[in-house]
Amino acid sequence: MDDVDLLGELEVLALSVGALVMRAFTEGCEVMKKGDDSPVTAADRDAERLILDGLQHLCPAMPIVAEESVAAGSFPLDPGREFFLVDPLDGTREFVGGRAEFTVNIGLVRDGAPVLGVVYAPASSVLYSGRPGRAERATVGEGFRIVSRQAIAVRQRTAHVVVLASRSHRSLETDQYIATLGQAEIVTVGSSLKFGLLAAGEADLYPRYGRTMQWDTAAGDAVLRAAGGMTETLDGKPLAYGPRGGAPLLLYENPDFIARGA
Repeated sequence: MDDVDLLGELEVLALSVGALVMRAFTEGCEVMKKGDDSPVTAADRDAERLILDGLQHLCPAMPIVAEESVAAGSFPLDPGREFFLVDPLDGTREFVGGRAEFTVNIGLVRDGAPVLGVVYAPASSVLYSGRPGRAERATVGEGFRIVSRQAIAVRQRTAHVVVLASRSHRSLETDQYIATLGQAEIVTVGSSLKFGLLAAGEADLYPRYGRTMQWDTAAGDAVLRAAGGMTETLDGKPLAYGPRGGAPLLLYENPDFIARGA
């Protein structure tokens, strides 16, 4: 299966997971705490099971690193040069708080870089997807089907800089960085939607100082890179994906980064 066909299948899978997540969002579901005191819901776990089943059907031999599986101690120590990164419900705090800023995320990493990505925000009826050389934003209608789509690209920087900041995880270091930009407009958004907004040319920068994991960023980063942007570590290098040294549960932790448009 080539990248175009695989990305199409990932979109279909994300849409089906979005339907499950939206039922839980409207009807309510159990909310629990993980070992690090972060919230997790029955929707997180049900969505991940659906994604894992779908990916194993599409690519039976492909390793998968998924958030809730890692929390349960199940993950590959060395996934090889190509693997999936999955966050079944990014923005769980927004989901629990009744805010629409949560997403379903499926990304494919190849040789340390995110090359395919789908970010679906079911409560906003928008889906972002990307592969090398092509990024799109799709509108999702009734029956969780795509009704229209358009190519997207990052915008050129102007004097009016729009900076995206995390709604639930904003840090002092982030505010200090933003202060160096002068008269920037700050927009607060939850989840990986920030990558979609950058990719669609609706913002310029997303600085992230503080803990994130690779499944939080891979899908959105793939869309951003497909749209002409980049996510870089603080030393200016492209954010790399794959296991790092250290304790097992830190293998897939990101360093601080800045995602940018053109």
